[in-house]
This record gives sequence, structure tokens and C-alpha cells, in this order.
Amino acid sequence: MAPVSKRDKKEEEEGGNIFQNLDKTSVLQDARTFNDTPVNPRKCTPILTKILYLLNQGEQLGTTEATEAFFAMTKLFQSKNAVLRRMVYLGIKELSTLAEDVIIVTSSLTKDMTGKEDLYRAAAIRALCSITDATMLQTIERYMKQAIVDKNPSVASAALVSSLHMSKTAGDVVKRWVNEAQEAINSDNVMVQYHALGLLYHIRKTDRLAVNKLVAKLTRMNLKSPFAVCMLIRIACKQLEKDGGDYADSPLFDFVESCLRHKSETVTYEAAAALVNLRNTTARQVAPAVSVLQLFCSSSKPVLRFAAVRTLNKVATTHPPVVTSCNFDLENLITDSNRSIATLAITTLLKTGAESAVDRLMKQIASFVSEISDEFKIVVVQAIRALCLKFPRKHSTLMTFLSAMLRDEGGLEYKASIADTIITIIEDNPEAKEIGLAHLCEFIEDCEHVSLAVRILHLLGKEGPKTIQPSRYIRFIYNRVILEIAVIRAAAVSALAQFGALCPDLLPNILVLLARCQMDTDDEVRDRATYYYHLLKLQEKGLIFNYIVDPMQVCLVSLEKSLAQQVHDKVPTKFDLKSVPPAPVVSTTEDTAKETIPEGSISSAPNRIVPVQSTVSSYAEKLQGVPGLQSIPGTLFHVSEPIELTESETEYVVTCTKLTYPHHLVLQFECKNTLSDQLLENVRVQIEASEGYRIVKEIPIPKLPYNETHCAYVVLQFPEQLSLTVTNFGATLRFIVKDCDPSTGIPDADDGYDDDYMLEDVEISISDQIEKVSMDREAFDRAWEAASDEDFTESEDTFNLPGMSGLEQAVTKVVKFLALEPTGLTKVSERSSFTLCLPGMFRGGVEVLIRAKLAVANNGVSMQFTVRSAHSDIAELICAAVG
Repeated sequence: MAPVSKRDKKEEEEGGNIFQNLDKTSVLQDARTFNDTPVNPRKCTPILTKILYLLNQGEQLGTTEATEAFFAMTKLFQSKNAVLRRMVYLGIKELSTLAEDVIIVTSSLTKDMTGKEDLYRAAAIRALCSITDATMLQTIERYMKQAIVDKNPSVASAALVSSLHMSKTAGDVVKRWVNEAQEAINSDNVMVQYHALGLLYHIRKTDRLAVNKLVAKLTRMNLKSPFAVCMLIRIACKQLEKDGGDYADSPLFDFVESCLRHKSETVTYEAAAALVNLRNTTARQVAPAVSVLQLFCSSSKPVLRFAAVRTLNKVATTHPPVVTSCNFDLENLITDSNRSIATLAITTLLKTGAESAVDRLMKQIASFVSEISDEFKIVVVQAIRALCLKFPRKHSTLMTFLSAMLRDEGGLEYKASIADTIITIIEDNPEAKEIGLAHLCEFIEDCEHVSLAVRILHLLGKEGPKTIQPSRYIRFIYNRVILEIAVIRAAAVSALAQFGALCPDLLPNILVLLARCQMDTDDEVRDRATYYYHLLKLQEKGLIFNYIVDPMQVCLVSLEKSLAQQVHDKVPTKFDLKSVPPAPVVSTTEDTAKETIPEGSISSAPNRIVPVQSTVSSYAEKLQGVPGLQSIPGTLFHVSEPIELTESETEYVVTCTKLTYPHHLVLQFECKNTLSDQLLENVRVQIEASEGYRIVKEIPIPKLPYNETHCAYVVLQFPEQLSLTVTNFGATLRFIVKDCDPSTGIPDADDGYDDDYMLEDVEISISDQIEKVSMDREAFDRAWEAASDEDFTESEDTFNLPGMSGLEQAVTKVVKFLALEPTGLTKVSERSSFTLCLPGMFRGGVEVLIRAKLAVANNGVSMQFTVRSAHSDIAELICAAVG
């Protein structure tokens, strides 16, 4: 055995990376060796390797440094050493975006590209295409066409992949290479065929008819490349989802299903996964794919077993009965040596198995759950969540298991998924509330994630006062005031206030604790404690309900701007808080993914932890920068979802976003020009305003170059008669066209010609005038009862919703139509009747309460729709819009 040298020992101690402590300056000085004559490959190759290493590690080279290194590197073309030459090609690709005048090596690369040395040709093509821009591409077009159909597979693949990259900047030139790409797709080489299909699809993907023809042609061919067949399956599925309709009558669906019998395992799995992931498939259509996946479960290859069980896990969510036939094979995988496979097998069984098997499966999970990664632990937690909803009587067993997982090590996402599951169980199963809250109380004693602690404290404040012994939770909450950081202390103070508001017996003790909190070192905690202390001390039910139990939630950014405008304009009227847009409803899963929470930003709203700046606020800031829109009176109230007024594949792409003010409507049209040989000027959208609407202002786009997106605006005033506000507008895109050079974008002439393009109608619906409000079911019921006693007007009507398969579909349709946030929405699929409660706010700050009672009827779903509002016109408008 040879003795170990000191150098080997040193490299071993340093981890074996000889480039670990490279200095950029010294490496660039060493690059002067490239200028030596003759070229020494043994010296130059390591130096060039160091330069490439630095670039790939993120080292920044200045333009001068990169240019000097690039020109020194070009001297290495004198060497015939194959290794050095290929390193030069890599160096050219890396430095092409940093150095100046890189086109100087074009002739050398063209020579290598067309030479007889196959070892150089493919790498030369890749390097040449990386330095060639749209203006120079035509000079090498002939060579690229020849390379695409070259007999050498490496050369043809290099040319095809390079063409795919260049199509992003010079698509019109690359489109002329279609014939060569079609010839390459007949190649016997699997990679050439795969790359040729990729290029053909990329060229034609904006032409729906051309893609359909391509797929129809290739599905009749016997492609030799399994990679190409996999790509063809993905293209076919994309076309199927675009076409919609019934898959059973589609030849594309038949093609994907036929691939289940392909001799390649890769293709077989791709087809099975594609069928499973298609939207709106029936159990019968998915069954053949499940049969193939069942065979893979008994494969000797771990990768196939893993792929099969992971896909079956997904199918078990949408079509559990279909997966039941695989339960025997899945149980055999529980003891698999690969813990990832075992985890997925058990979670799939949890979704499809019987209630009697739950305890046995949970014991098997517990034996190895600590050995798997957080990613798979989350999969287990999600399966347990579904199991709790399926078998409510097993909540005790499952809660105990989840609490043990909470005490284990893990990241924020993993712990958040467990907390989400426990909260879901608590909300869905009243019997589990006491146990769930107890587990969460124990967890926050050692919780290291701020966002999770805040969320749990909020839940304790909401649910704790409703339990049999609310006093048992006070100790856990007050411990957070003593031991935690300011953000958590502030959340704990808010939770204590909830107990004081809802539990009169505990009020004296809560006042004592809040008085102590007024001595806190943080101003946010002190302010909250003082605020809640004085509110509770007054013991006025109305104030306590409106400012602690169910406070009005407004967007803080909009509130600040409204107050500033009120002071600036010196408005003599009283400021109306209802005129400010409500705070957005933020999903709890998004909030818990954020580790850092700014102090003073904890909300006590029922459905969120931390309010973020709303879409309304971001749009309001954007509109302030548009000349001509700053003078719109009032505050931006509502922002609709963007709607497409053109097909995505057309030459002009236009989407419309509706921005609602108290008395005005702003239509924002995002316009994109997809024609490289046209420059559009004075681009505007002409609106055919309906009765009652008045066009106040139009703001066109001065110039719209190729592949750029800019916004045009139309400002309208709402009709005074509310019944006229729900309508449709005709829309036409008008502009001046100037023909231009596709490569430069410069117009051929100063004069252009007027042109127009018809757009889809712009629909103004009732949802564009209502903003969603976050409210729990109890608060809604109290507000509904209060509205009957106050000066609220009620409008009611009964509707029949034909063609509905059940309550779930009807509820989804109503919620989507009104775009409001339902309160206390639970699973409705197994019910025969359901009451849907939707709070909202109409533009101008008018409160709206909607209650829809739905019941399954013989010919669909019947709905009793009731609206209560302070304005009778608004209530009647909403009822009429639904009808």
C-alpha cells in the first residue's frame, strides 16, 4: 500500500475541493498564460477550469475583465488538444453575455461547426448559437439547417436544442426550419427524435390547428424514442384539456390509453400519470391506469414502486373506490425497505381503508415516522386529516398521534400542517374541541415558530371561551405574555380580551391581567392592553361586541390614505369608516408559511392571523402613478379578477381588470402585441357605454412594441339608477399600425394606418360592486338578527337552479357568481338542504347580508334567496342580478 502524501492529507482535510479558496484576481492574472506561444494545454486547461468554476459559483466579472479573459481564451483555438478545445467552447458560452465583441470568434466556430471533426462540431454549434443574435442568425441559417439533418446524432441534437433556445429571440427565422425538423423527427436516434418533436411543438404551439395536425400525424406513427412518446402524451393531454368535452369520443384520449400497453416502462407510467391527472375524468376512465400502477407496485425496481404508489396516493383523493382493488398490493409495500414508499403506501391505505383498520395502520406509521423527511411527514398528516373527516369517531386516536408528531423535530411547514389538521378537526367535530385545544396549549409552551404561536393564540381566544371550563386556558395564554417576544405577547393580550368579553365570570381576573400588561416594554402590547382594559371595564355589550368580539376589519393602507385625503381636502362632513374597503381574506395556510411577522400586525379577525396589503391597495398605488387617474373622487373599493377579451393565441392579447370606486368604474386593459413586424401607436379601447353610464376619460397607450404589455384605461361614471349598473359593454381595440423590421423594431416609415380589432364584450356584474367581508357564522347570525330590528330593507325571491347535480355544485355556483366569502362553510355533499350565509359591502360602504337556503328538488336545486341592506335599491339589485 502506497504511503499517503502530505498533499493528499491536506486535500482530504479540506474536503477534496482544490478550488475552494480561489481568488478571482489571481486566476485572471494566470489567464495571461493563454497568450503563450505555443499553447500549453497542461497549463491552460486547469486555468480555464478555474474561470468556469468561479462563474458557476456566482462570481461576478466586470465587462473589462470578462472581455480580456475572452480575447485571451480565443488564442487557444491554435491548440488541437480535444479536452482544451471543448473547455474553450464552454468558456465562450459562459462569457458571451459578459464580454464585448464576442462575435470575433464567429468564423472560428463556423469552421469547427462545418469541419470534419465530429468531436468539435456539436459543441461548436452550441457555442456559436449562444453568441449569435437575431441580426446575425441569417448568416448561419444554411449551416443550421444542414446540422439539424446531420447523420451524426450529437450534431443533430445540438442543432435542434440550440434552435429551440434561439426561437425565443428569433422565432420568425427558426420557423423556416420546420421542414428540417420534420425530417429529423424520422431519425432512428431516440434523442434526435425527442428534440425534433420539442422544436416542432414550440414553433407551432400558438397555432391550435397546427398542433392538432402535428399530434394527429405523430399518433399514427410508431415513434422509436420513448422520450418523444412521453412528450407527445403531454401535448395530447394539454390539447384534451383545452378542448374540454367528453374524453370518451376523443382520438387523443384513445392514444393516451393505448400507451398504457407500450413496451417502455417510462411511456407506460407517463400515460398512467397523464390519465390520472386529467380533469373531469370518470372512475371508469381512470381504471385502466390504476391497473397498470397496480402492476408497478410489485416491480423489483424501487423507482417504479415509488412512482406507482405516489400516483395511487393522488388517485385515492379523487376516486377512492378505484384504488380499493390495490389495497392488497399496498399492504405488501408497508414493509418496503424504502421508507418513502412505505409512507405513501400507508397514507393511501388510510384514504381507502375501512374504519376498523385505522388503529393498526397508525401503529405501523408510528414505527418509522421519525425516519422520514418532513415532505413525507406532511403527506402523512394530510392523509390523517382526510381520515378524521371520514371517520369522526376516531378523533381521539388520531389527535394523540398528531400531538406526538407536534413534539418531534420539524420545520415550519410540517408543524403548520399538523396545526391545520388539528384546527380542522376541532371545527368539524365539536366532540374533539377540548382534546384539540389541550394539545395545542401544550405545543405553544415550546413553539419556536412565531406565526404558528400567533395563530394558536388567536384560536384559543376564539374557541376557548365557548368550552366547558374556559379558565383552564388562561394560564397558557398569560404564560406567553411573560415568556415570549412582543408579537406573541400582543396576540396573547388580544386572546385574553376575548375571554373577558365572552366570559363574565372571568372578567375581574382578566382585568387584573390586562392591567399588568399595561406595564409591558413594547408599545403595541401596552396599547392593546390599555385599549381592551378600558373597553371591558365599561361593561357595555354593544361596545364589547363591535370592538372586541366582532370588530370591523378595514384595509389599514386604504384607511390611512382616506384619512389623509379627508384632512387635505378639509371635507366638512363626518368621516365614514364604512367607506374604506374591508381588509382582504387571507388564507391561513399562506400566513403560516411566513416565519417573520412585523410587530403590531396581528389581527383579531376570525379567518386570518396577519393581514397583508390587499390587491386593492397595490392597485390604488399603481393608479396614483397614471396621469389622469389621480383626480377620481373617493377611494378604490374593489378589484375584479382579470378577464380575457381575446384568445391567448391571437395576434393581439387583451385582458380587462375592473376597478370600482364609490361612483366611478375604471376599466384597465392590458394589451400585448405578438406581431414582431408591427409597431402599434395610440392604442386605445373604444367602449360602447350602456344606458346610464357616462365615459369620463380615456387614456391610450402611446406605443406598443412587439412582445410588450402596457395598459390603456377607460373611466366611466356609474348610473344613478342602480338597476342600470349591471350590463354589458361592446369593446373594440383601435390603433395605428406601422410596419417595422422584426429584428430591430424600427418602423419602415413614419406614417402608419388606422386599424381595429374586435374584442369580447365587457360584462359588469353585481360582484364588481360588492367587496367580500370576513365574518364567522355566529357574528353573521347576530348581524342578521340585528338587521331585522334596524332600518334595514329585505328583498326576497325564490329561484330554481336546474341542471345541478347536488347542493355542492349549487353552493359553488352561487359563491362564484357573487364572489363573496361564505361564513362557516362545511361539507355539503351529503346533505339535502343547506343555508349559505354571505356577508358583503356594497360600494360606498353599505353593509349587505345575504342568506340563501338551498334544497334538493326533483328537477335540480331550489333556492330561497334573501338580501338585507340599509338601501332597498341595493337589496333589489342583488336579487334581480341573481335571477
